[in-house]
Amino acid sequence: MLEPILAGAVVGLGLFLLLRALFPARPGLVARLLALDAVREGTDTPKLRLVLPDEEVSAVRRALGHRLARVFEARGWEVRSTRADLALVGRSFEGFLATKVLLAASGLLAFPLMYGWLALMEWGTSPTIPFWAAAATAAVFFFLPDLQVKRDAAARRRDFRHVVGAFLDLVSMNLAGGRGVPEALLMAVSVSGEQPNWAMARIREALSGARIVGITPWQALGQLGEEINVDELRDLSAALGLVADDGAKVRASLTARAATLRRRELAEIEGRAGERSQSMLVAQLLLCAGFVIFLSFPAAMKMLGA
Repeated sequence: MLEPILAGAVVGLGLFLLLRALFPARPGLVARLLALDAVREGTDTPKLRLVLPDEEVSAVRRALGHRLARVFEARGWEVRSTRADLALVGRSFEGFLATKVLLAASGLLAFPLMYGWLALMEWGTSPTIPFWAAAATAAVFFFLPDLQVKRDAAARRRDFRHVVGAFLDLVSMNLAGGRGVPEALLMAVSVSGEQPNWAMARIREALSGARIVGITPWQALGQLGEEINVDELRDLSAALGLVADDGAKVRASLTARAATLRRRELAEIEGRAGERSQSMLVAQLLLCAGFVIFLSFPAAMKMLGA
């Protein structure tokens, strides 16, 4: 029964692709409303793409990724968290989609390999087990890029928060020296030298782009926080927008925020250390249990008469 199902699935997929090629889908209502909102917001505050991908994508992956991205735009699927994680790790959304599809397609190659291996070993020629094994492999390969991006983005976001705390201290020191808020922000990122940390380089690019598009530095920081999903930058942008004219209030607010970030980071480090200590304790208990079983097994077997 599996062969007719596979044949029907292939024919149905071919007909679906043919109809999609002849009658392309129109943008949905959600996509049109999002486009109108983007145009309306663009008239108020100019926006600049602050984070550009660092990876090099081949022509095939780029073309496939653009097609998939257009499908997402037509359906109104924003996937903001995934886009923010990709922007943080320096990868493009189109390349990410192409990688997922190509990995899933490569997972389907397990079907002919397993089918040929079973036939070679003379264990049967039923395609049921190879088919479901290939489907499971394709599903695992499809979700592997998501797991990798989330893991890398979580690590880089922790590093970015640490840099934001140091940046706030530098800005507070420059404000104490008598500089204004825009000058203090620019001087804080210039202290790191010609080759700054990657997070400080992102902040420097955002502040430099603010002068190009004609927005305030704190608005640029807020846009950067939206793009990479860092709440500390969004809160900093809102706070600077409210008290940008009063240097004393800004300095006190930045100092308090830097202290809060350091306490939060210390609490996270202590929490991770506690988790690792608990995992080590569980490993030691399992080792002790195995050693006790190893010592008591011969005596138990002798008492049972085995």
